[in-house]
Amino acid sequence: MADFKVRPRPTGATAVVGRTGFPHVTSATKGEIDIVTAPSQPGFNPLDLLYSSLSACLVLSARIVASQMGVLDKISEITAEVTGEKATEGLSRVAKFNIAFSIKGDIDEETRQKIAHAAEHEICTVSNTIRGNPEFSTTISA
Repeated sequence: MADFKVRPRPTGATAVVGRTGFPHVTSATKGEIDIVTAPSQPGFNPLDLLYSSLSACLVLSARIVASQMGVLDKISEITAEVTGEKATEGLSRVAKFNIAFSIKGDIDEETRQKIAHAAEHEICTVSNTIRGNPEFSTTISA
């Protein structure tokens, strides 16, 4: 893959919740989202946000790959649907991510495969992080 330059952007998020109610999350760039927990509530719960982060990163990464391959002008739409399967034993976690890529446009199957593979395994920061074993640094205050 060719090198590409990324302009840094502030990242991070802060969630706040009271004794009752739902978490409210603010991003480092002042984006806001309210979290839901009831199965019938429309909106995002924490797992939805995890799947959303992965799906958004994958489509953006696939677009980067298509551009690097010189085929972006032949693509009309890239979709990555992400779902998961929770572990049935041990710690509460996602044991398997299911990714369904759709790359529409005038390209062949081999090119679609190359774009999806490079996006998932080389470019996407979120998929690379999930596959890795990131360190956690936690502080606690009053």
